[in-house]
Order: sequence, then C-alpha cells, then structure tokens
Amino acid sequence: MQIIIENLTFETIVGILEKERHTSQKVVLHVKISYDYDGNNVIDYAKVSAFLETEMNQLRYLLLEDALIDLSQKLKILYPQMSKIKLKIFKPDILSNAMVGVSHTVDYTKN
Repeated sequence: MQIIIENLTFETIVGILEKERHTSQKVVLHVKISYDYDGNNVIDYAKVSAFLETEMNQLRYLLLEDALIDLSQKLKILYPQMSKIKLKIFKPDILSNAMVGVSHTVDYTKN
C-alpha cells in the first residue's frame, strides 16, 4: 500500500539566510509512504500532513536536507510499518522560473 500527499503547502521559517530566519516563506511538500497493509495498520495521511507542518514550524530547520532526514526518521518511529518513504520539499518562490527543492528517499527494506 502507498499513501501519497502532494502539494502540502504552508508558510514556515526555513533557510540559512538572515531574511529566511525572520520571514516565513512558502514550502511545498510531496510525500510517498509505502507500507504493508493488513487491515489494521493504516497510516493516516491527514495525521502525517499535520505532523509535517507542525514539525517544520516548530523546529525551523536551517537546511531542507536536515529537515528531510529528521522528518523521515521521525515518521519511521511513528509508523514502524513504513517500508519506504520519499519526501520532497520545495521552495517555490526562490527562483522566478523554477520550483526548486530537495528530495530524500529511504528504503527500510534494504537497511
């Protein structure tokens, strides 16, 4: 089974530049989580979405790369049945002609 969250959009403090540390900016997240579904171990996409937004707002990451690693690890703790996660975070307003960001994939079946 796989849950997909696309275009989770909110404002948060993220970045290393002085302006980024004081002014919220829009981020867009895309998430794919694979897990073995047996009728009981559902992963609630609404809870995952709320968790991601809350964590990013509370922790105010310096780098998107650090956010990806930390959020992926925390989601695995919350949802041990997760077998794979692909998480992307974009900053859509950084460049006028592109949506830029970073991506992180962890396959827990290989670890």
